[in-house]
Amino acid sequence: MDRIVIKGARQHNLKNIDLEIPKNRFVVITGPSGSGKSSLAFDTIYAEGQRRYVESLSSYARQFLGVMEKPEVELIEGLSPAIAIDQKTTSKNPRSTVGTVTEIYDYMRVLWANIGKPHCPVCNRLLEGLSAHEILEKVFDKYRGRRVMILAPVVRGRKGEFRDLLRDIDRMGFSRIKVDGELRRIIEVPPLEKNKKHSIDIVIDRLTLDEEERSRLLTDLERALELATGLVKIEDVETGREELFSEKLVCPDHGFTIPELSPRLFSFNSPYGACPSCKGLGVKWEIDPGLLIDENEPAVNAFRIADSALFNYLKFPVANVLRKLGLNPRTPFRSLPERARKILLYGSTQEFEFEGIIRHLERRFLEEDSERIREEIQDYILEKPCPSCRGSRLRDEALAVLIEGKSIWDVTDMPVGKARVWMEELPRKLGEKDLLIGQRLIKEISERLGFLVEVGLDYLSLSRSATTLSGGEMQRIRLATQVGAKLTGVLYVLDEPSIGLHPRDTNRLINTLKELRDIGNTVIVVEHDPETIESADYIVELGPGAGKAGGEVVATGNLEEILTNPRSLTGAYLSGRLEIPLPQKRRKPRDKFIRIVGAKEHNLKNITVEIPVGLFVCITGVSGSGKSTLVYDVLYRYAKGEFQGLREQAGNVDRIEGLENFDRVINVDQSPIGRTPRSNPATYTKVFDQIRDLFASTPEAKARGYKPGRFSFNVKGGRCEACQGEGVIKVEMHFLPPVYVTCDVCKGKRYNRETLDILYKGKTISDVLDMTIDEAYEFFENIPSLRRKLQLLKDVGLGYLRLGQPAPTLSGGEAQRIKLARELSKRETGRTLYLLDEPTTGLHMDDIRKLINVLQRLVDRGNTVVVIEHNLDVIKCADWIIDLGPEGGERGGEIVAVGTPEDIASHRGSYTGIYLKKYVSREEEVA
Repeated sequence: MDRIVIKGARQHNLKNIDLEIPKNRFVVITGPSGSGKSSLAFDTIYAEGQRRYVESLSSYARQFLGVMEKPEVELIEGLSPAIAIDQKTTSKNPRSTVGTVTEIYDYMRVLWANIGKPHCPVCNRLLEGLSAHEILEKVFDKYRGRRVMILAPVVRGRKGEFRDLLRDIDRMGFSRIKVDGELRRIIEVPPLEKNKKHSIDIVIDRLTLDEEERSRLLTDLERALELATGLVKIEDVETGREELFSEKLVCPDHGFTIPELSPRLFSFNSPYGACPSCKGLGVKWEIDPGLLIDENEPAVNAFRIADSALFNYLKFPVANVLRKLGLNPRTPFRSLPERARKILLYGSTQEFEFEGIIRHLERRFLEEDSERIREEIQDYILEKPCPSCRGSRLRDEALAVLIEGKSIWDVTDMPVGKARVWMEELPRKLGEKDLLIGQRLIKEISERLGFLVEVGLDYLSLSRSATTLSGGEMQRIRLATQVGAKLTGVLYVLDEPSIGLHPRDTNRLINTLKELRDIGNTVIVVEHDPETIESADYIVELGPGAGKAGGEVVATGNLEEILTNPRSLTGAYLSGRLEIPLPQKRRKPRDKFIRIVGAKEHNLKNITVEIPVGLFVCITGVSGSGKSTLVYDVLYRYAKGEFQGLREQAGNVDRIEGLENFDRVINVDQSPIGRTPRSNPATYTKVFDQIRDLFASTPEAKARGYKPGRFSFNVKGGRCEACQGEGVIKVEMHFLPPVYVTCDVCKGKRYNRETLDILYKGKTISDVLDMTIDEAYEFFENIPSLRRKLQLLKDVGLGYLRLGQPAPTLSGGEAQRIKLARELSKRETGRTLYLLDEPTTGLHMDDIRKLINVLQRLVDRGNTVVVIEHNLDVIKCADWIIDLGPEGGERGGEIVAVGTPEDIASHRGSYTGIYLKKYVSREEEVA
């Protein structure tokens, strides 16, 4: 069968659609945000493909894989085994790195274990474990025909008189020894000074090396190795030059030893290879007193803890300790004696039975079940590189094993592109034996590094923690892994793999997707990127709107058919019938700037950047050029420290000037708005507070004495206690992610029957939570304050979301836009610095136009908006652009160009300018 046939798909908002998708093609599913693209691609096609494949396995295998629910669809034919490569699989395990996720590190461990050469980290001496026969051959090759002395070094730089040892040597029949470099008869050795370091070598034999003495030499070597526990020294009698040999992997001079080389020695997830100090994490987590303590406050409440229960838990023991020390608890913390400060922070269990504020919080962070408490404590925790392994995660013995002068950490810490070049050049440098052993491993590693380069990740390093990767980066890593697997006959489903990619690199990604197609696979991609859509073999567009207004097949066919289809919104934008217009005027920089001086964090090359105040500013550049480092690690963390009075650990920067122009900084990032189903758009934007007030004000609620708290699913009373107001029951799957199943008591409604008896305009509180934002806007049109907040959610393109949609089901882009709507709802001061990271994630071109209007509104009110962005429609609408590069990783971190979009488009050295040129077609107009 050459196509996938779908009939009667009704999953989520899909409206009983029928569809045929050609197999072994590169297919893009597009349409407005919330139109049903993911419902079709992931919840219907992938879910059914994966379900059927898993059901074909044994019951034993199924218990480990888990079977997905059957989607609401009448018929699907022509399915292949399916693999989903989505954005919600970023590892939260701090032990995962790019190298371990791609399995490249596993190959490298085997390579270093087999052809790595151990060295002493002190003197860099090659450590060779040689048998007596191997030492014999080396000595004969080097000293043939010369007179040598065979020595057994029994004492090497140790203090003592060694009377018993000298007596034993004499009894064994040896007449001569070398003491501290001097050759002496043993009966003539003077008493040795007890507190002075000495070296003692037994003279085993003196002989001239020729073939007749071979067996005699072997006997001498074996005797020396036995007496000196694996060491033997050869001295050229004529020159006095000495050479030490060992039958163990040990430095003869410094005593540095290495156990038997095996792959586990290079694993930071094994106790054999992990740094004993940080247990293989590469970092140490410490609560920073500077973040926790406000030194100007009275000592009894100087700790900055918002949670009242936790604050009070610490307050009373602190007061008791201060009184026992004879100090007034109201004394400012900075005025306390050093001893008192130390006891309060780190405790004194013997004297006061008090573990200390920091020790208590560290213990609570590790043991606490409450996510809220852990998040509170996390605000005061700093992550620092482990001082023992300097972030390498490995013990010294593993780092001392080198291939062509490089340890395994040296190579994993290189950018992927550079590591690939090093690995490809390695075979030419190896000896015949090492090449024979390592060539297959080197080939496998080089190929997999090449796949990472092809998907635009050459700026990452294999040592990069998986927890620091964006959803797009993680998705492309998994894509590179699949390309390396070279499977055929598979259905691949991807979710916006172009996220985070500069237009320069999108073409490489498209080629990778086509490579998967060309070896015999079907590739289905949910995507909004114009270049990716234009490269597809077949396009499916859903719509025409979002939520209940979507779920229909608007257009299908190749690019030409989409461009000419009058119903296609995507075709209208791609053909130019619709467009996001250039702004009529560009705001011009005035005399106020944020001046970042000497930024050197990560790959930033000591740059000084000026960001105009009161403008819409875009930070652009290829992936890995330093954009996020500049905006978040440097600017945001420095500004947050300034505004909150915290000693926030900003990235490496000399200083930042101009923050006096603002009264707050808002970081609108893509982190989740919550980690449990309790969090949702209604609770996060505070809309739910007003909705609960409305229900509590109904006559029936007043008659029953119900307060607003009755309608909260976070407290006992009105909620369903079987699921504790979540609507779902969390089932722990141990080594698999938890599964959420609908509560069979309340059927997912969250509330008990008595609460659901209360109606507002004919709707229960559960019905309201199940409304989309668009529906709620109409339902509450007569409540101005509610309508305003809902209008803001609609403005940022989220009208299709349900008010009570659980936070874990939201994408990063949706979470970011919810945060943006909440910030817009706050009272405006006109002195806010907004920072956003790729807010166009998950947005159709039509939704991007709405988002740009929202951002321009913020700037019109006097605020400054700084956006990290690759989308050219957003970039062309900015007032000012700061382009970083020129490349990613080590070759990035510099300012390539600064100015208006027109300035950047005319800059020859800017990759952004090359692609921006066709979007900027008129002369700059300035206000």
